[in-house]
Amino acid sequence: MPRLREPEDLECTWRLEMHAYSRGYACVAGCDEAGRGSLLGPLYAAAVILDPAKPIAGVNDSKKLKPDVRVELDAEIRAKAISFKVIAITAKEVDELNVYQASRRAMIRALRALMPSPHFILTDAMPLPPGVRGCRLLAPHRALIHGDARSVSIAAASILAKVARDTYMRKLDRRYPQYNLGQNKGYATPEHLLSLQRHGPCPEHRTTFQPVKNFHLPLFPASFGLCPGPSED
Repeated sequence: MPRLREPEDLECTWRLEMHAYSRGYACVAGCDEAGRGSLLGPLYAAAVILDPAKPIAGVNDSKKLKPDVRVELDAEIRAKAISFKVIAITAKEVDELNVYQASRRAMIRALRALMPSPHFILTDAMPLPPGVRGCRLLAPHRALIHGDARSVSIAAASILAKVARDTYMRKLDRRYPQYNLGQNKGYATPEHLLSLQRHGPCPEHRTTFQPVKNFHLPLFPASFGLCPGPSED
């Protein structure tokens, strides 16, 4: 596996991608996830191959961007990228797999769906296995600490994953308004924790996560069934 030099700071640039291009990798993918630390809802992962001939101004770690800016960049990334894929892993799957394995599975599914297949992969701190269930990844990869703040490809993937998840969380907010998911997105804010104490968890909570596991799942009426499954792109 080739070694890519680390940038000296956390500036989000094409530096790592350009280094990969110089080593003969013509198609470089970035991959990231959103929702890993949430108490509720699906985990999303996105993979994207950007076109260096179609630069997108302002791409950065999604956590550093305002929501309206993320939405605008999401549309531009989708319009200009060579290829992209967004994958959702349900809360039930997160509980069954554990969040680390769920993150990795989502990333691998997103990467395998890219057309054309990437020649080199950059991920945000997630080492990828050589194969899953006997299937090999088709490209070498590099896991980067703070990758979404250093690589435009990873940052673009973080934006796609974040916007897709936020969109679905607004749907869940209409289904379960008592948790104010449109604002907290399922994370362990004081308000969300207070709602858990008052109402208990809903069917979309991750029951293996603290403090959700301390509460019993209430018997919601049939009309409070699960929201339609999370969408993928």
